[in-house]
Amino acid sequence: MMNETMIGVDLAKAVFQVHGASMTGEPRFRKKLSRQSFSEFMAKQPPALVVMEACGSAHHWAREMIRLGHEVKLIAPRYVKPFVKRQKNDAADAEAIVIAARQPEMRFVEVKGAEQQSRAILFRARERLVHQRTELINALRAALYEYGHVVPQGIRQIGRIEEILEAPHSDLPDLMRDECRDLLEQIAEQTVRINARTEKIKALAAEADTARRLQTIPGVGPMTALAVEAFAPPMESFNCGRAFAAWLGLVPRQFSSGGKERLGRTSKAGQADIRRLLIIGAMSRLNWMGRKSIPEDSWLARITSRKPRMLVAIALANKMARTMWAMLTKNEDYRVPAQAGAA
Repeated sequence: MMNETMIGVDLAKAVFQVHGASMTGEPRFRKKLSRQSFSEFMAKQPPALVVMEACGSAHHWAREMIRLGHEVKLIAPRYVKPFVKRQKNDAADAEAIVIAARQPEMRFVEVKGAEQQSRAILFRARERLVHQRTELINALRAALYEYGHVVPQGIRQIGRIEEILEAPHSDLPDLMRDECRDLLEQIAEQTVRINARTEKIKALAAEADTARRLQTIPGVGPMTALAVEAFAPPMESFNCGRAFAAWLGLVPRQFSSGGKERLGRTSKAGQADIRRLLIIGAMSRLNWMGRKSIPEDSWLARITSRKPRMLVAIALANKMARTMWAMLTKNEDYRVPAQAGAA
């Protein structure tokens, strides 16, 4: 049965604003509902097109609406904002969501499943622990710098820090040593937690068919493969590999006008987690290959000879993203090209 009603929902923690309209835009109802009343109200509605902003709890409510028989579409908040009339309030936001969804060129966010969201939470939990450990290491380095000890950045310098603290003829006060040892204990605890989540990510990447297939690409490991599975929508939602690379923010920003094409730096407007891991993987791939093992007259050899190393890594990451799209849409593993890096 074809949906005859579009319902825009402005989500919140306790009070939901609902705006119902026909598919041509005529208003039908406006309601302010509590969390419990919203579920009951939507359960009584005939199948409709429910539109929400892709914000916190949006994917949960999208799954609930689908369970009730509705069709659901999510819109990025930045695409809704231009349609808010005059003053901003919940009712105006709900109406703007409906107006935005009626635009024929509007782009929507794919609804995530519960398992996909749980993988994203695991990935972000590990990232958070890494940031916390980095903060502790920097605090420890700063404390030692106060006494004239300069320690380079990185987790690999922990052994060097321990040697400084345990030196038999050190001039460091006992109180300062105690505080630094406490920081070392906290760093060790965070490392254990990070390693546990890393092993869990590797196990999940080995089980999932999509993640296993992605790991056949040189420069793509379990972390990158799981990030793609956790954060990226189905590859079928992209028309081509370049669209996926653009979604990641791996394409130049355009300043074109009057028929003249002007390209700037990388836009960085897409999914930051996958983009960062792809660039890291591309850089490690370049370091492993070196200049000697890059085939002559290949695309990679030509760009390496005239561009900075980081720009080459970004270009290679773009190519890796396009390869991902091709592999997942065709359900194929990575195949080494006849000429590595050829266009």
